Amino acid sequence: MYSLYLKELKSYLSSLLGYIFIGVFLIVAGLFIWVFPNINNVLYSGLADLQGLFNISKFLFLFLVPAITMRSFAEERRSGTIELILTKPLSDVQIILAKFLSSLTLLVIALLPTLIYIITVYNLGSTPGNIDMGSTWGSYLGLVFLGATFISIGIFASSITNNQIIAFILAAPLCFILYFGFEFIYSFEALGSFGYFVKTLGIDHHYASISKGVIDSRDILYFFSIIFFFLLGTRIVLLSRKW
Repeated sequence: MYSLYLKELKSYLSSLLGYIFIGVFLIVAGLFIWVFPNINNVLYSGLADLQGLFNISKFLFLFLVPAITMRSFAEERRSGTIELILTKPLSDVQIILAKFLSSLTLLVIALLPTLIYIITVYNLGSTPGNIDMGSTWGSYLGLVFLGATFISIGIFASSITNNQIIAFILAAPLCFILYFGFEFIYSFEALGSFGYFVKTLGIDHHYASISKGVIDSRDILYFFSIIFFFLLGTRIVLLSRKW
């Protein structure tokens, strides 16, 4: 499994796809946080925090993550190499996890340069060091869970088609619906007390909770459950292909 993980990671870093993902994420996030005048701009808002980064990142992940996962299985099936992978002495679970972890590693690599922003904001406050580190690290953890969730959705979408574009078209709206859909339904007050339950089914509710710096086991369990559900779905698809 480790060799397949390295192979998948190297395929990202030896092609333009991985660098485009990292570059687009850092450039767009940087422009909105430091250059363009908007509520997410640290200098414009006058607040010594990185909430703008985390607000922008979730929107970028909605499109960038499906873009890097769309080839996970779709390209393998199109080129016929999926048969070679499935005949290796690896279980379906190991193959799926190798692809999942390699994509997650690329996402973490993209986040690492933004740690410089913490040092910058730390020194920008009227009182140096006046930054809520608990909320900041909680938001980073939330971004990793959010990215992992979108990756699992993208891998699932990629497993059911041999066309990368279709995989992207399936994954991006699904990520969007799971993030914003339940919050939108909750906005209809006609649901009453049931509305809050619907809200807790959405990613936004749990991401916002972790971003406050409070690590709640319910939020962690939620993200793991969604990730498990879609990776299990991927395995079921792979098993059906064998038949």
